[in-house]
Amino acid sequence: MALKKQLEDKIFDMEKVAIAFDIEPFDIYFLGGAACILGEYTERATRDFDFIDLNYPSKLGRVFVQLRDFDMLEYESTIISPKYKKRAIRLNTFKYLNVYLLSPEDIIVSKIIRLEQKDIEDIDELIDIADKELINQIIDEVLLRDDLYESKKNQFIKRLPQFRERYYV
Repeated sequence: MALKKQLEDKIFDMEKVAIAFDIEPFDIYFLGGAACILGEYTERATRDFDFIDLNYPSKLGRVFVQLRDFDMLEYESTIISPKYKKRAIRLNTFKYLNVYLLSPEDIIVSKIIRLEQKDIEDIDELIDIADKELINQIIDEVLLRDDLYESKKNQFIKRLPQFRERYYV
């Protein structure tokens, strides 16, 4: 819980800076380890934030820097469904910024492309709370994307059988 509070404090700092610089509230969609901790999906230690780049204007840089360690992920190179926003969960803890977490199922699918040890550990925990039917739907949605970089899609397709065999999806 201490780690969750540390992550929340960084987002509260983002809100303070946005207000101080008169920056309009904006949406931010977290995935990865920080989302897992903030959503209480898992307890793996991480201090970095991964979020989808929604074509943010450069003036938001002073807000994002409050996260310290972050990766702004380009949509075209990220394994997510075009419908991720419909399943995202809003964190009502934050009152100024619109902070969302991707669903456990969307996070699982985003991790299939690598399946490194830490990804497998995360999926091992997330799979218990996930809807496997929804995971299959999200996989299909990702495979239908024609705006996803071909190299990323190919790597995803390559890892898919390993994922399906391990998790019976």
